Amino acid sequence: MNRRRFLAITGAGASLTFAGCLGAGDESTGAYDVEMTIDSYRPEELTVEPGTTVEFGNTSSHSHNVVAFQDAYPDEAEYWASDPDGRIGSEQEAIDDWYSTDQYTKLSPRESFEYTFEHQGRYDYYCVPHIEADMIGAIIVEE
Repeated sequence: MNRRRFLAITGAGASLTFAGCLGAGDESTGAYDVEMTIDSYRPEELTVEPGTTVEFGNTSSHSHNVVAFQDAYPDEAEYWASDPDGRIGSEQEAIDDWYSTDQYTKLSPRESFEYTFEHQGRYDYYCVPHIEADMIGAIIVEE
């Protein structure tokens, strides 16, 4: 085999091998209102009307969660996080949950969570294990 052909074949194989390590295939699918990629929410901000149910979907190969910043949502609203049964009542409980064996807020790859935003205002949220990567988002509710 000549050198050029060898390099072409091995180079293409290496590119495909490393593509998964660089987040390839971690693109927005459009299947959810907010998608969780390897280290971000897409879109980072979403504007909706009161009463809108937003679906957050994990399209990455990593586990994530959706956790409201304490006091970074309208006064009329209750605390919220990606716990479908509503067991989490504060930001600290959500943080503790991520590091527990229960992990009620955890969304594995291809899992989703829905939340209905009833009150006008801004709802800031983040992913506990990826806060250092600035995995932060916001839902803005307005008429």
